[in-house]
Amino acid sequence: MDETTIGLIYPILKCWMKLGQQKVLPMMTGKRSYQYLAGVFNWHTEEIHCQPLGAMNSEAVIGYFEWLFTEIYPTQTVVLVLDNASFHHSYAVQAALSLFEDRVLVLWLPPYSPDMNPIERFWKHLKANACANKLYQSLEQLVTGVFDLIACQNQADHELRLSFCKDF
Repeated sequence: MDETTIGLIYPILKCWMKLGQQKVLPMMTGKRSYQYLAGVFNWHTEEIHCQPLGAMNSEAVIGYFEWLFTEIYPTQTVVLVLDNASFHHSYAVQAALSLFEDRVLVLWLPPYSPDMNPIERFWKHLKANACANKLYQSLEQLVTGVFDLIACQNQADHELRLSFCKDF
């Protein structure tokens, strides 16, 4: 499980231009707006289960866990890998996780080791394919584009699906 942020300030990754002519892209002006996302990667199915968050705090993460454990995995045993974000260690989050302790095993990543969390690779893939080199007129359009790519990830035969190698 991990959180990420997307926004209308989009990255330019690659762009072809005629020699001596720099391409000019319009820039969103006004108040910068962002959307926080929380997501989990299912190691067996390679599916992503993601929800927008109103903020990056304990209350939002608790709401995400409630959705995840009651609607997505209502009866299954879940191994939840968490990083060391301060709000993951809050008393409120720990209390919420204790409600599901009979079927949720929490594994904590070592400090400063985001590369050990597979969803980090998916966030990079998501931002490269749904956010980079695109100009969205609104945050709602951006969120729609992001969830369209997540839907592609959750289709086993889609060409934009990021495949995770499980052979060690």
